[in-house]
Amino acid sequence: MLRFVPALTLLAMLGPVIAGLYGALLPAFGHLPAAGFHGPSLVAFQALFAWRGLADASRLSITSGLLATMLSLAIVTLIVAGWSGTRPFKWLERALSPLLSVPHAAAAFGLAFLIAPSGWIMRLAAPVAGFDRPPDVLVVGDPWGLSLTAGLVAKEVPFLLLMTLAALPQVQAARTLAVARSLGYGRIAGWLKSVFPAIYAQIRLPIYVVLAFSMSVVDVALILGPTTPPTLSVQIVEWMGAPDLQNRMTAAAGALWQLALVLAVLALWRTGEWAVARLGCIWARSGHRHARDAVIRAVGLPLAAVTAITTLLGLALLALWSVAAQWAYPDPLPAGLTARTWMRHADALADTATDTFLVAGIATALALILTIGCLEAEHRHGGRMTRRATWALYLPLLVPQIAFLPGLQTLLLSVGADTGRAPVIAAHLVFVLPYVFLSLGDPWRAWDTRQATVAAALGATHTNILWRIRLPMLLRPVLTAMAIGIAVSVGQYLPTLLIGGGRVATLTTEAVALSSGGDRRAIGAFALAQTGAALLPFALALVLPAVLFRNRRGLHV
Repeated sequence: MLRFVPALTLLAMLGPVIAGLYGALLPAFGHLPAAGFHGPSLVAFQALFAWRGLADASRLSITSGLLATMLSLAIVTLIVAGWSGTRPFKWLERALSPLLSVPHAAAAFGLAFLIAPSGWIMRLAAPVAGFDRPPDVLVVGDPWGLSLTAGLVAKEVPFLLLMTLAALPQVQAARTLAVARSLGYGRIAGWLKSVFPAIYAQIRLPIYVVLAFSMSVVDVALILGPTTPPTLSVQIVEWMGAPDLQNRMTAAAGALWQLALVLAVLALWRTGEWAVARLGCIWARSGHRHARDAVIRAVGLPLAAVTAITTLLGLALLALWSVAAQWAYPDPLPAGLTARTWMRHADALADTATDTFLVAGIATALALILTIGCLEAEHRHGGRMTRRATWALYLPLLVPQIAFLPGLQTLLLSVGADTGRAPVIAAHLVFVLPYVFLSLGDPWRAWDTRQATVAAALGATHTNILWRIRLPMLLRPVLTAMAIGIAVSVGQYLPTLLIGGGRVATLTTEAVALSSGGDRRAIGAFALAQTGAALLPFALALVLPAVLFRNRRGLHV
């Protein structure tokens, strides 16, 4: 039975992606019988290229994606190269790690409350600058997508930092850097020349994921991005929601155009890797030590600290707005506190929270069963994770959601399978499964198999070893993987919106929907509830093992 689990896992992960791309391909080339088109034709692409905002929307997708990825990678490289192994780095690591679970939408709302003309920074500056009303400047939704880029950087820095921290032990970074320092190299130069090439090889795929996601994100772009025109992914969602069915063909053509943009930028990035590698070899052979790097080293820590503080301050503002009574501009704090907002939205919060946990719980449970099945099959049959399997694992994260979800929605509509929560759960599973597998894979493989050998010698079966020894000992990483899976599911906006067809409402979809209304108190309540839904499983993953193993510290890993 276990032999079939890897194939089933691939089907659950890649099946919707392939079906969605196929579903986008047909209407993009003029085949949509429901709208009276029986193709093939190029009418959809003609409508797409006739849209005047296409050039600006494509530019926004490319620039925001590239800028967010390069800035995130630069900040992570500076902080790890300059400060890894030090006390400030450990403090920063503790501050940034929990931020990984903060949903993108909540982080974006927090940033908007902070930097908007009527936001908290302007309120603090108002007495000095003499403002008695918000200045007439376009900060949130600027036409260059700078606030959108800032919001993406705030979320991607913790992700890339954790990926880098996981890769450090595999390349013996501390020992390699010590050798470089003994040869007279500065800390930054020594790390870049001796450690960075090996680290980059380990985090290349996560960087590609960040690039593809940043180019095609929808919820963050709806909150922080420009509107005239919006980013290409946001415009595709608008076409999908239009009453005229012909717009679905334009949306399908736009989805393929978005996929082509992502593939082109990934190819450009790969070419850049080759160029940087050649220049890096020339720099390394030059022998320059760059021992005086105190200024560059000092830049990394504040940048990373600003990233953490911005997100934490944004969450604090969400909490404050959710209980604010009268809060006029330019007062830095509300005149009073009240629970009126929470009481007014209590029923809606309870209903959406129920749906959120139901979808996230089932999707995560399925992902966990499939992951454990794959890892156990790998253990029992002596298999190994090949490079091709690794690419298959990352594929659902590399293909932009907006490229295949519209096609998947069209396919589900055509076969009448678009009702209920089941399609939404299946769509969430596509994105939850890779993260659960990646978080549980290394601890599972690192488990001391001599425990299983001893148990087998005493007559235990494979099933008994799994349920009575391995899973109890791996409870902490299993709970952590579940927490990551739930956090990923809670943050999913586009799969819930498109596949649910508006009939399944989660905390994320409701919070993003409120952004168009401008009710900051309601936004604060829903965004804070969304953050709490993502953080609660992490708290349980920390507390439960500590309680269960309080008298058996040597049992768990």
